[in-house]
Amino acid sequence: MTVPQTAIPRSAMVLAAGFGARMRPLTATMPKPLVQVDGRALLDHVLDRLADAGVERAVVNVHYLAEQIIAHTAARAKPKVTISDERGLLLDTGGGVVKALAELGDAPFFHINSDTIWIDGVKPNLLRLAEGFDAAAMDALLLLAPTAGSVGYAGRGDFTMAPDGRLQRRGERDVAPFVYAGAAILSPSLFAGAPRDAFPLTALFDRAAAAGRLAGLRLEGLWMHVGTPEAIVEAEQAIRASTA
Repeated sequence: MTVPQTAIPRSAMVLAAGFGARMRPLTATMPKPLVQVDGRALLDHVLDRLADAGVERAVVNVHYLAEQIIAHTAARAKPKVTISDERGLLLDTGGGVVKALAELGDAPFFHINSDTIWIDGVKPNLLRLAEGFDAAAMDALLLLAPTAGSVGYAGRGDFTMAPDGRLQRRGERDVAPFVYAGAAILSPSLFAGAPRDAFPLTALFDRAAAAGRLAGLRLEGLWMHVGTPEAIVEAEQAIRASTA
């Protein structure tokens, strides 16, 4: 079964402006989105998934070693890449999206971290997000991975999820069953009244959660947190095991 084309966002925001400090020394000379995992740049893993889902245009924000990402994506046609240039001022995860809203259009759009990577289950998770998003009831639908069992992740999780999918952020001293997997569908309404300068997207997630308009979808398959050079090896082993 496939999602009707009208249900799939045609645009996506891909966050690629960070410094990737934990990935050093690899990121001393290249931006983290261009670090290779299983023979492909992390950014290409993301853009290829978007292309497979039917996304026509991806807005990619850049800051650190921006020229390398601009050159890397220049020839890509599916999806067509538009650069949101933050070389003058890094705007954080929230401000970066606000800067790009005019390019993203008026409809809900995919939002993906350029360093997130996963192995899909039977149905691609981006299509599952498109199926699950309800603009009347949600400002954001986040793809969530289990805190326990995700490759390379040793944190305490991000969210608890109610039976109806509504999310609440983990308490400071708590452990939560789900971690944000770095992919979502966001409505432009999420950004109503948002600042124009640098701010974290999590502030808007918290506001949406308080209004009962932040929802989650459990990832089917396996999420891999590739945050360090050592984690690359573990991720590549998982990818190869999945195709064996």
